[in-house]
Amino acid sequence: MNLEEMRNDSSVKQKNGLHFILASVILWSAVLAVHLTELPILTKNLLTFFITAPLMPLAYLISKVIRVDFTNRNNPLTSLGVLFSANQMLYLLIAMWVYPTVPEKMVMVLAMIFGAHLLPYGWLYKSRSYYVFSVLIPILILFLGIYFPPYIVAGSMLVIEILFSLSLTCEVKRM
Repeated sequence: MNLEEMRNDSSVKQKNGLHFILASVILWSAVLAVHLTELPILTKNLLTFFITAPLMPLAYLISKVIRVDFTNRNNPLTSLGVLFSANQMLYLLIAMWVYPTVPEKMVMVLAMIFGAHLLPYGWLYKSRSYYVFSVLIPILILFLGIYFPPYIVAGSMLVIEILFSLSLTCEVKRM
């Protein structure tokens, strides 16, 4: 397989990573629920970190429902996709620093990290949706996070992730 064939294979067999974005809809719903409570902000932020932990298993379960080849082991670009995700883990150190230092901005930083990490998937899946949302999310969330409380940021991310899921679904249907 040449590079373009491998990219097409990833896009088709993994449905442009739709299972991960659908999982993030569930996780941002939970983050919103936590930030609508009267808990102290540090407790909300700690729970937010815990909420993000089951992303992989949740995406795996969703991949079974929507018939995605979760591992796509025959394609070497799958390892590249994993590397793109692993890179995000390093940026989470920034959110960990923000957690006790500027706690009311942690959800904003987490959302911006999430959005920005999507950029290379635009290349991997040949997806305009990834390119658009990878730029839109950090910019929009920065603005919202500066002027509004974390529950507005979480709610905005939920809406954005739903729109992103719909956009990816349209891309997948066109394949």
